[in-house]
Amino acid sequence: MSEPLAVLVVDDDVRVARINAAYVAKVPGFRVAAEAHSAARALDVIASRPVDLILLDQHLPDGSGLDLVRRLRESGHHTDVIMVTAARDLATVQAAMRLGALQYLVKPFTFAGLRSKLEAYAALRRTLAGGGEAEQAEVDRIFGALASAATPNELPKGHSPTTAELVRQVLLAAPGPLSAQEIADRAGISRQTAQRYLKLLDRTGRVRLTLRYGETGRPEHRYAWVPAGPGTAV
Repeated sequence: MSEPLAVLVVDDDVRVARINAAYVAKVPGFRVAAEAHSAARALDVIASRPVDLILLDQHLPDGSGLDLVRRLRESGHHTDVIMVTAARDLATVQAAMRLGALQYLVKPFTFAGLRSKLEAYAALRRTLAGGGEAEQAEVDRIFGALASAATPNELPKGHSPTTAELVRQVLLAAPGPLSAQEIADRAGISRQTAQRYLKLLDRTGRVRLTLRYGETGRPEHRYAWVPAGPGTAV
């Protein structure tokens, strides 16, 4: 039997860190290596013991979570990172992607939301541990593994888990409902593509559709993300 994956929980709020750690401990195949409430403490932990995954808040008392990731990469540490933060601006989301964060979980979230991310991460680790070479279909599955944890389990033919995740991140980062054109602009995709994915997410109950009436013409469709299921928010 393989050893549980060691997780470092980093959050400036002690209470939130404890809740997140308790969530991690409930997911089979994972254990909490330590909690840290600052970037400096996180660096000390990583230097002193093996850590497979960091659940990382963006807002820390001695810097940002992304600055911590930069310092880790510059020092040769390639520990996997999942951002767990209230930061919703797309600039931060984009920077996290460029620094190699595997996922981005926006607060508040439920235990089910975090569990799905961890289970997808564990599945990815198992796939990569097999070694060898991969055909294009396998590469696509690997790159879509974490994104699909936040979208319908089986997407219809012609739909990409990566694009569905991109639309989801745009909706999560928005302070209120958006139009299809606004979503397309923020995601960097066409309006037609945005509408196709929004229809899919609407059918699966992941977005809420409302209408905004102007002075003339047809009402504008507006979309907002619907959190997955009931649960305790963090």
